Amino acid sequence: MSENLEYHTGPVTLRGSQVPPTTTDQRLLDSRGPVDWLHADPWRVMRIQSEFVEGFGALAELGPAVSVFGSARTRPDDPAYALGVKVGRKLVEAGYAVITGGGPGAMEAANKGALEAGGTSVGLGIELPFEQGLNRYVDLGVNFRYFFARKTMFVKYAQGFIVLPGGFGTLDELFEALTLVQTRKVTSFPLVLMGRDYWGGLLDWLRGTAGAAGTITLTDIDLLHLTDDADEAVDIILRAENGHVPQRPE
Repeated sequence: MSENLEYHTGPVTLRGSQVPPTTTDQRLLDSRGPVDWLHADPWRVMRIQSEFVEGFGALAELGPAVSVFGSARTRPDDPAYALGVKVGRKLVEAGYAVITGGGPGAMEAANKGALEAGGTSVGLGIELPFEQGLNRYVDLGVNFRYFFARKTMFVKYAQGFIVLPGGFGTLDELFEALTLVQTRKVTSFPLVLMGRDYWGGLLDWLRGTAGAAGTITLTDIDLLHLTDDADEAVDIILRAENGHVPQRPE
């Protein structure tokens, strides 16, 4: 394990040899091996409860906010990084705080844009064996052990999602939010995809393969708004808040 690795477990930061070989999520979900987990799991509920309490307490007075997602691997010289900075800035200018996963790459870019524009820059970190801690542009940070607690905060305290190019984590967050909107677990929640070249193929697959097979309803794809323009992305969020962007079509 790299000596430069930094590991966050709740409010505690570990480095070097102190970094554990497994994460809290992994220990919770792995039922192989000894059965001592049968006795430990009830106590884990208290830790899970504490994560929700901590997150709710930290974000309760945040005000209007938008969650911005994207790849941790986006480099500062990538056009997607510059787009993330612009999105963060435009959201603050429109009166929103910016929430990201607090990591590097596209998340850092959105936090940077928000902070430099004088807004509130939030990072919701997660313990992972291969990522650094919160980026330097986060001024309100909360670290989580469990993905499901963290993902609740992304939705609960945001008026919508703006999604920059990203990988599996970004897709996970996007499709979970899309499912919540499609099933009406949340309402008036716009989902904006930034980057026509990047996301266009995914939308084509949804229409041409999943839609053609009847596994999804084609009108539900209209819940995803595709653009290359940061101003348009923010305008979609604003219009949804004012009730002008239709959600799940009837």
